[in-house]
Amino acid sequence: MGERAPSVDGGRGARARLIALVGPSQCGKTTLLEALLAHGGALEKQGSVREGTSVGDASPQARAHRLSVEPNFAAVDYLGDRYVFADIPGSPEFSGAARDILPLCDAAIVVCEADARKVAALQLTLRDLEFLRVPHFLFLNKIDAATQSVRDALEILQPASRAPLLLRQIPIWRGGVAVGFIDLALERAYVYREHAPSEIVDMPGDATEEEKEARYSMMERLADYDDALMDELLSDIEPPRDQLFEDLAKELRAGLIAPVFIGSAERGAGVTRLLKALRHEAPGVEETRARLGIAAEGAPLAGVLRTLHHTHGGKQSLARILRGSFADGQIAAAPTGEDRIANLARLQGAAFVKNGAAHEGETFAFGRLDHAATGDFLSVGAPSRDAAPTLGASAPLHSVALVAADRKDEMRLAAALAKLVEEDPALIVAQDQERGELRLAGQGEMHVRITLERLAERFGVTAQTRAPSIGYKETIRRKASVRARHKKQSGGHGQFADVALEIAPRARGEGFAFFERIHGGVVPRQYFGAIESGCRDALAQGPLGFPVVDVEAVLTDGSFHSVDSSDMAFRIAARMAMSEALAKADAFLLEPVAAATLYFPSDALSRVTALLTARRGQILGFGPRDGWLGWDALEAQLPEAEMDGLIVELRSATAGVGYFDQRFDHLAEVAGRSAREIVASQTRRAS
Repeated sequence: MGERAPSVDGGRGARARLIALVGPSQCGKTTLLEALLAHGGALEKQGSVREGTSVGDASPQARAHRLSVEPNFAAVDYLGDRYVFADIPGSPEFSGAARDILPLCDAAIVVCEADARKVAALQLTLRDLEFLRVPHFLFLNKIDAATQSVRDALEILQPASRAPLLLRQIPIWRGGVAVGFIDLALERAYVYREHAPSEIVDMPGDATEEEKEARYSMMERLADYDDALMDELLSDIEPPRDQLFEDLAKELRAGLIAPVFIGSAERGAGVTRLLKALRHEAPGVEETRARLGIAAEGAPLAGVLRTLHHTHGGKQSLARILRGSFADGQIAAAPTGEDRIANLARLQGAAFVKNGAAHEGETFAFGRLDHAATGDFLSVGAPSRDAAPTLGASAPLHSVALVAADRKDEMRLAAALAKLVEEDPALIVAQDQERGELRLAGQGEMHVRITLERLAERFGVTAQTRAPSIGYKETIRRKASVRARHKKQSGGHGQFADVALEIAPRARGEGFAFFERIHGGVVPRQYFGAIESGCRDALAQGPLGFPVVDVEAVLTDGSFHSVDSSDMAFRIAARMAMSEALAKADAFLLEPVAAATLYFPSDALSRVTALLTARRGQILGFGPRDGWLGWDALEAQLPEAEMDGLIVELRSATAGVGYFDQRFDHLAEVAGRSAREIVASQTRRAS
C-alpha cells in the first residue's frame, strides 16, 4: 500500500468527517464514491454506474435517466477515521441540494476533467465552494484517457478557480498512457493497480527532471504564504517533509490553494492517495464549526442536511453533529417546535444501522422529527440561534400547472407534493388563487419531470400538466358614462338602487380608484362602500374576459329608496353600471412583461441574443459579469408568455450552465392578431 504521509494532527484520536463530492455532470463523482467505498473496505467490489450496480444513483429515476438526480450519502472507515461522503448531482437542475449540505462539510473533492467545454460548469461549482469558504481538492479524473499533459490541463482549468490550482502529482507515461504517478510532496513514484492501492516503484529515470521542476513549482506556490519556506528555497535548503505537509494542510484550510490530484475513478486509480490526503490535510468538525461561527461550548447542536420520507419508516432527517452528542429519548428543539429523538441510525456504507447515540462530527439519521426541516439546526434544550451561511434559495426556472389525473386523488396529490418539497427545497408548490391552478416549479424541465415520476412511482399519484396560465389583464382607452338601476319586488321589503358612473383610464400601474362627485345627498354616504365594492366586482372579468386594471370610477348621480335600498342593492347596481361602462370604453389587452437577467459564458452571447429575439425579448444591455472570468450578464425584458421553456433553450445554447433571474416588470399592450387569438382562446375556455 505504501508508506503513509506524516500526520499534521499528531496523536489525535479518531475523527468523523463529512466530505462533499461535487463537480460538473458526467465527470465521475458517483464512480469516485464507489471507488472510495471499495478502497476503504465498505464494499467488497466496486460497482458500476454504467451497469446499474453502483451504491449511488440507485433510485429508479437515476437508473432510468442515467443521471444523478438527488444527493447520495455513504460512509467508510479508513485507518481509524470515519468519512461520510455526500455525492451531490452535477447538473444545475439537481444541484440545489448543495445549498444545505455544503456549508456543513469539512471539505470537498471537486471531480473534473481537462475538458474546455466543462470549465464554465466547473466555475459554477467552485464559486459556491469559494463563497462558503469550504476547503477543496480537485481530482482530475479519467487520467487513463488523457490526451494532453497535466500542465496543459491545469491551464485549461485555472480560469475557473480564484485560488491557484496546485499540482500535487504528475503522471508516469508509458506508450502514451498514464500508468502511475509521482507524488510531489512525498517524492515517490507509484504505479496503478486495477481496483487496488497503487504500488511504490523506483523513480523512473526519464521523469527525474520533470519531477524536480514540478516539485519546486509546488513549493514556490506554497512559499507565497510562508516566508520561512521562501527563505529556504532562496537558500537552496530542502525543507523538512513535515513542514511541507503542514503548509499544504494550512493553506488548503485557509482557501489559499486548491490541490490537484490525478487518477481514474473507474479503475480505482489514485484513490488511496486521495483518501490519505483527506486524512492528513482536510479539516475536521472543529474547523468547520469555527468557519460557521459556532462556539465550541454549548448544548448539543446538529444541522439537518436532508429530509427523506420512507413508505414504511416515515420521516427521516439526516443531520451532521456539529457539537456534543445526541441520544434516543432526548428532546430535539427545532425552530418550529420540539420532538423526542427516536431511532437514531448511523450510516454503514449506504445503509442505515440503528445506533442509540450520535457523537460530534458524525452524520446520523434522526427518525420522525416532525418539526425538523432541511437546513434547520437541532439542539437539546432551547432552539438554537445559530445559522449557517447559505447559497440562497434558487429562483424557479420552469413551472407547470397540474391537476390529479383522477379527481379522487386531489388530497393525496397535495400530501405527496408536500413531502417531495420537504425532501427537495429547490421545488416550489403554490396555489395561484387568481388563475385557479396549482403550480409546480423547479430548476428546469427535467427537474419537474423527475418530480412527476416520483409522484407516480412512490406515491401512486398521476398528475396531468400543462403550461401555466398567463396573467393577461385588460384596461380601457377612453371615458364612458352609464346609469344602471337595480329594482326588485318580491313581497316584503324590495330592492332598489340607482347609480350613475363615469369611468376613465388611469396611468399604467396606478390600479383602481373610486371617487364620488354627487350633490344634495342623492345617494347617502353609507352606500359609498357598497358601490365601490360593486365596481371592484365588475373588474374581476372585463369585456375581453380578463381582470381589468388601471381604471377609475366616479359616482356622479343616483337615487335611493328609504325602505328598499340596501348595501346589497347598491353593490349590484354598481356592478351592472361598471360592466356596461367597461364594454363602452374601448377595452384592450395587456400582457405581463418580465425583467430578466441572464448569466452565461461569454462565447454564447450571439446564441443567447438570438433566442431572446425569437421570443420577442428586448435587450437592454449586457457586459462582463462582475467577478466571473469569461461570463456575461445580459439585461432584457420578455413577455411572460415567452418565458415557458426559456431555461431549456438557454441551457442548450450554453452547454448546460446558463440561468436567469426574473421578476414582474410591467404590463404592455397586445395588439392585432395576437390579441384576437388570446381573446378567442379565453372565450373558448370560458364557454
